[in-house]
Amino acid sequence: MRIAIVDDLETERAQLKTRLARQLRLCGAEAELLEFESGESFLAAEKEQRFTAAFLDIYMHGMSGMDAAKELRKTDADCLLVFTTTSTDHALEGFQVRALHYLVKPFSEEELSALLAEMLARLPRPEPVLTVKVSGSDVRLCYRDIISAEHFAHLINIRTTALKTLVTRQSFKVFTEPLKKDPRFFVCGRGMIVNLEHAADFRDGAFCMTDGSSVYVSQELLKPARQAFMEFLLQRERMK
Repeated sequence: MRIAIVDDLETERAQLKTRLARQLRLCGAEAELLEFESGESFLAAEKEQRFTAAFLDIYMHGMSGMDAAKELRKTDADCLLVFTTTSTDHALEGFQVRALHYLVKPFSEEELSALLAEMLARLPRPEPVLTVKVSGSDVRLCYRDIISAEHFAHLINIRTTALKTLVTRQSFKVFTEPLKKDPRFFVCGRGMIVNLEHAADFRDGAFCMTDGSSVYVSQELLKPARQAFMEFLLQRERMK
């Protein structure tokens, strides 16, 4: 996430950067915070690499923050725009460039915190990554690339969408702890977990996976497995 702070006053930029960094840490979020002393320098940088969000002071020497926003909108419809200003006289113009919010100076930490929460809620969530040690090297696996995993003889055998099986040595509990927080994953019994995203069907007590494999579910989990699969399919249908 890249956030631009555009203000012709160095002290204002530095203060907002410090406050944003503090609030982002509290949210558990990471961002690259870049300062610009003019609308022109911000737009030049934006041409090289897009920004996730921009905090624009409206009243600046040269190009105003509002004019910079209008110019930005000619090429970027997604950047979240926040105007930092001493008044809301330009509210109508802000509406025209689809501004997310006005922060009227001086604004409180509570206002900034609420704004960041709204910004983060609007951003697509990055695909989570699981890091496992395979043959002495760390391998980063996107959750979506995991089809299933089985624990056997102190080893985890991970079937992946690359049609490879990765083997790592760790306990099943440690391996599955982060995955169980994601609704795509279902623990089928002792030592087996599947990614419902790659389940084509559920029949005869087993998940039929897209790679042709079958993952059997323990008897006591058959009903929860069917329910979890149906709920996942319904949720995926709603999101289309």
